[in-house]
Amino acid sequence: MDNRIDILYEDENIIVCHKRPGIAVQSASIGSPDMVTELKKYLVSQKNKNSSARAEEPYIAVIHRLDQPVEGILVFAKDKKSAGILSKQASGEAAGMEKIYRAVVYGHIREKSGKLSDYLLKDGRSNSSSVVSKPQGGKLAELEYEVKEENTVDDESDGKTECVDIKLLTGRHHQIRVQLANAGVPIVGDLKYGSEESVSYTKENGIRQLCLCAYHLTFRHPADGRKMEFILDGA
Repeated sequence: MDNRIDILYEDENIIVCHKRPGIAVQSASIGSPDMVTELKKYLVSQKNKNSSARAEEPYIAVIHRLDQPVEGILVFAKDKKSAGILSKQASGEAAGMEKIYRAVVYGHIREKSGKLSDYLLKDGRSNSSSVVSKPQGGKLAELEYEVKEENTVDDESDGKTECVDIKLLTGRHHQIRVQLANAGVPIVGDLKYGSEESVSYTKENGIRQLCLCAYHLTFRHPADGRKMEFILDGA
């Protein structure tokens, strides 16, 4: 399996993984790895170890996604029933799933905790989103944030960045990146939505990845409803 995928937990119903930055969740370009393909290869190899018969293509369902540059925790379902239960949690139709992200932003948020509400419009041609007014056809995007005491890119505060925890209340295209940039605090390493100053800071400090990580995932197990919680160390 691709070394950018680490399995944190597995049973007969689910697989929980640590996705490394740079790998797509699904349908990557030809020749590039993606999570679904690599997980299927892994499951086939595991079956082949325990059986002489050729393994059939395993079932892997995507429950929620992360942008290709974003690191973090993902849960996948190994059967259709589990996929249905987890998908309802991910969409908010059923309670149980919570995702918390940690970002390093360039600049300082005036209020140390709060809520951002914007209308976002996706442009499929440029694979980007922007903040618009509701009459322009935007969809409501909301998140809650809290500035953390811990800091920053290299654990030594230079006074220019802040570490922020984010809880998504909606799931829009590039939502965290767009809303934080619109609030005047773009994510460090975000060349797509960053300001001139934040991009210069990124390049000057040799930062090679988007400083955004989905580091905390909680959900209810689809088989027995028990609480499952995963936290990435060092996020």
